[in-house]
Amino acid sequence: MAKTVLAVDDSASIRQMVAFTLKGAGYNVIEAVDGEDALAKARISDVHLVLTDQNMPKMDGLTLIKNLRTLPKFAGVPILMLTTESSDAMKSQGRAAGATGWLVKPFDPPKLLEVVKKVIG
Repeated sequence: MAKTVLAVDDSASIRQMVAFTLKGAGYNVIEAVDGEDALAKARISDVHLVLTDQNMPKMDGLTLIKNLRTLPKFAGVPILMLTTESSDAMKSQGRAAGATGWLVKPFDPPKLLEVVKKVIG
């Protein structure tokens, strides 16, 4: 059975690129436009990995991660930040919030697949 990835980004083009890359490798993809949308979809879906942007309206990536980590079913789900933010301070905040890893945009599709495969197979 294919693994499901929740892709969260307010940029439609980024979501489409992520979805195209992951679907091409056999993953199911659920797209969300911001943290609030992602949290609502995460509560009703079986998700194996969350890929989230940081800077989004309504709810940013760090807040989303903190909220997901309060849900028992997300205690062990990998959450990767896919963002333009690359400062050590931001990465530290991400780790503190519960992020599993960090990818910087623009992303390289083969590298994204390599990381996804590493964290969820």
